[in-house]
Amino acid sequence: MEIGISTFVETTPDSQTGEVISHAQRIREVVEEIVLADQVGLDVYGVGEHHRKDYAASAPAVILAAAAAQTQRIRLTSAVTVLSSDDPVRVFQDFATLDGISNGRAEIMAGRGSFIESFPLFGYDLDNYDELFDEKLELLLKIRESEKVTWKGGHRPAIHNLGVYPRPVQNPLPVWIGSGGNQESVVRAGLLGLPLVLAIIGGSPVQFAPLVELYKKAARHACHDASLLPVASHSHGFIAETTELAADKFFPSTQQSMNVLGRERGWGPYTRSSFDAARSFEGALYVGDSDTVAKKIIHLRKQVGITRFLLHVPVGTMPHDDVMRAIELLGTEVAPRVREEISKWESESK
Repeated sequence: MEIGISTFVETTPDSQTGEVISHAQRIREVVEEIVLADQVGLDVYGVGEHHRKDYAASAPAVILAAAAAQTQRIRLTSAVTVLSSDDPVRVFQDFATLDGISNGRAEIMAGRGSFIESFPLFGYDLDNYDELFDEKLELLLKIRESEKVTWKGGHRPAIHNLGVYPRPVQNPLPVWIGSGGNQESVVRAGLLGLPLVLAIIGGSPVQFAPLVELYKKAARHACHDASLLPVASHSHGFIAETTELAADKFFPSTQQSMNVLGRERGWGPYTRSSFDAARSFEGALYVGDSDTVAKKIIHLRKQVGITRFLLHVPVGTMPHDDVMRAIELLGTEVAPRVREEISKWESESK
């Protein structure tokens, strides 16, 4: 059971003061957070790609590379790379470079992306949303397979027996598929034999169990060993010394961020009652003291089959010291307990 962190490197107005920190400051803070995550024994850190004013990470590989030079063990991944609007050659080169700097700790999490700002920015038509992803994933995997590439598609110039460099330390370079719970994307990941990441940010996490089974069924259908394919989740959350303190610290920035997105996407207002319901034992928010969060992650592993858990923190803008403390608690208190309990449970299940 792997435990880690994901972030979108947000620079939203502070929910209390209205102050907005610079993109540069938030990027430097995230590098510090990754270094701490490595020091406290977390397994993985993911940085998501966005192209809008309130997010500072349009180039996750660059941020991860800065942290790679200061870390020893932690795996470094995008969360996600918006592959549909990117060039798979460049994506592979960036993460192969990261893999070299980190000596084999880079990963790519490829997804369509739930934000669409990158499409007009790079000149892509949203009408080709699904087709772009399919084609570019095909090319990315072809580059991963072979140093010399010959490929032809409909949305990018063809490649005729050209080399793509540098080559990564890892062979193959890990490529995960990120999904918001779409059955088609889950089946695609299974058929390709690629690891799956589910964004579990609403409803009950247990409701995702059928999707995990569908994924493994698709993998078995394509003659992949489903037992060897990891499944990850990405869920919002926060840890503090007490559950009440964690909830009170995490709610204001979460409410602000969710209401901004809600106005853009036609959702209703995000209230404290919605927040409190989501942090119940069966809810999708992992907010509380170390004991509470550990129990929820263990429940997720046992009921859904998740083998990697990414705590998405912060949501919106929170004090850097609070985020650092949450990472410390996740690494020193939550992760050891989860690993011990899952190891014991798996031994008893054999």
